[in-house]
Amino acid sequence: MSDDERAETRVVLVDDQELVRSGLRRILRRRDGFEIVAECGDGSELPAALDAAGEVDVVLMDLRMREVDGITATSRLAAREDAPPVLVLTTFDDDERLSGALRAGAAGFLLKDSSADDLIRAVRAVAAGDSWLDPAVTGRVLSSYRQSAAVPVASGDQHEVLTARELEVLCAMAAGQSNAEIASTLFISELTVKSHIGRIFTKLELRDRPAAIVYAYDHGLVSPGSS
Repeated sequence: MSDDERAETRVVLVDDQELVRSGLRRILRRRDGFEIVAECGDGSELPAALDAAGEVDVVLMDLRMREVDGITATSRLAAREDAPPVLVLTTFDDDERLSGALRAGAAGFLLKDSSADDLIRAVRAVAAGDSWLDPAVTGRVLSSYRQSAAVPVASGDQHEVLTARELEVLCAMAAGQSNAEIASTLFISELTVKSHIGRIFTKLELRDRPAAIVYAYDHGLVSPGSS
């Protein structure tokens, strides 16, 4: 089925509180372009849920669960072929846990006290291949990520190898813009944005978007609160 034929963003909810999942269902409604295709009360249930659900665009993952927590579940998910991206949800501004989720492969994080509009934007961004880092805790979480990242962040002034356009794209990513927003701001296509991002990762020897954001913070290309 093509993307044009399947308009809904297919979402899997992973949270050990039914009340939380119920609230997420009320926000991510079919009439707004979402379909909840599976729900899990623990990270241990996720593999079977994904097998049964078929195509999934994004997994909304709680961090703290009794049997298999969100970090472990995210790490295991990353080992699957064609794994859907993970957006971590947490009520705790726990820097180490959130940075651990990024190291495990999460595409971003959002605090559960965020607005419904922010949740919708975050899910859409992550489903589209972007990252979403909650601005309320981004600076502290990236600091924790930087200190304990499994893959070292590139050092020195390696961004000098970037073209002027690639540097613009890197700064826009670090400021929290999605691929679509970068494309609109720079008057280029989203495909071109993705090509620039791929070259940025290669030139700076970075693993993923969060690592690129850390790089931009480390080298003074952006600062907390940039937009």
